[in-house]
Amino acid sequence: MADFSAADSEHMARALRLARLGWYTAHPNPRVGCVLVRDGEVVGEGWHAVAGEAHAEINALRMAGERARGSTAYVTLEPCAHHGKTAPCADALLGAGIARVVAAMQDPFADVAGQGFARLADGGVEVETGLLETEARLLNEGFLSRIERGRPLLRLKIAASLDGATAMATGESHWITGPEARRDVQRFRAASGAIMTGSGTVLADDPALTVRDEGLGERQPLRVVLDSRLRTPATAKMLRSDGETLIFCTDDQRRGPLEAAGAVVQKLGAGSGGLDLGEVLRILGERGINDLLVEAGPLLSGALLEAGLVDELVIYQAPHIMGSQVRPMFATPGWIRLENRRSLRITDLRAVGRDIRITARFSPSIASGRPRGQG
Repeated sequence: MADFSAADSEHMARALRLARLGWYTAHPNPRVGCVLVRDGEVVGEGWHAVAGEAHAEINALRMAGERARGSTAYVTLEPCAHHGKTAPCADALLGAGIARVVAAMQDPFADVAGQGFARLADGGVEVETGLLETEARLLNEGFLSRIERGRPLLRLKIAASLDGATAMATGESHWITGPEARRDVQRFRAASGAIMTGSGTVLADDPALTVRDEGLGERQPLRVVLDSRLRTPATAKMLRSDGETLIFCTDDQRRGPLEAAGAVVQKLGAGSGGLDLGEVLRILGERGINDLLVEAGPLLSGALLEAGLVDELVIYQAPHIMGSQVRPMFATPGWIRLENRRSLRITDLRAVGRDIRITARFSPSIASGRPRGQG
């Protein structure tokens, strides 16, 4: 790794902050920031806001103009070297006379994967990589999961009481957590490419699974329903909401009314106990989904845990107890001994209104470069 200066680190940290400005909007592209520095002065800044529009490097070059010549570009991800919806950023940097490029990490996408660095080096640009790489990987864990594992990063959200109940035995659950926690969930939804649930939740709660906070952007994540026998009614609220709904099934005899209502129905082969969950995630990866948020009942949540497909748990825990006549967080009938337990690492713990939000990860993480999971 190159010997980076304090100034290098400061400018890359700024590029990472810029990249976060595309947190809710850059999907399915990675979040990228760029800072151009000449003679110690920042002459240009940019980030990637929306897929299909200018990349971070182009926006920074536009801001810098002629002052870009001879500057150093600090970029959170390797500049692209291929023609997609936009022209190669590596060529734009060469054309602008950039003298040095400092990148946090290489882009693992096959059409880039070191080719951007090679093109810059062949053009006489000094290229250095690895500065704040862990932070850059954290910024784009979902994208990296899709490219490196062929499936989205799976984040499982649970709302529960202090004693671990998600609903009364009758199914009553509105509301376990407070309004602040429910607003907080909107941020996770807006940052996700898709929100997944099971048919049981659709039948019990008729959720819209939409982003209702206009301040988080206009994009609605793909809604995904796992519904082996297509029990979802054509009158479901999510089919009358903005955005697309994809329903996976193993028996598609009832697909006609759902497709007429606007749903996309995809039939799959059955896995152990129902739909093949790994195949579902693979297909979502092919559809360009980086981050998958699961909001489901104990059956689907437990099945995902038993299959080893959950990367992160986000648990909103309310300060009350609901007793013994309740539904648990997870149904895991295969776990019958203490040795079946799964270890987690708590990465964040904070108050959200009157509730506590616990974020926990299975290790190692995507950010470490050693992805976990299967599928």
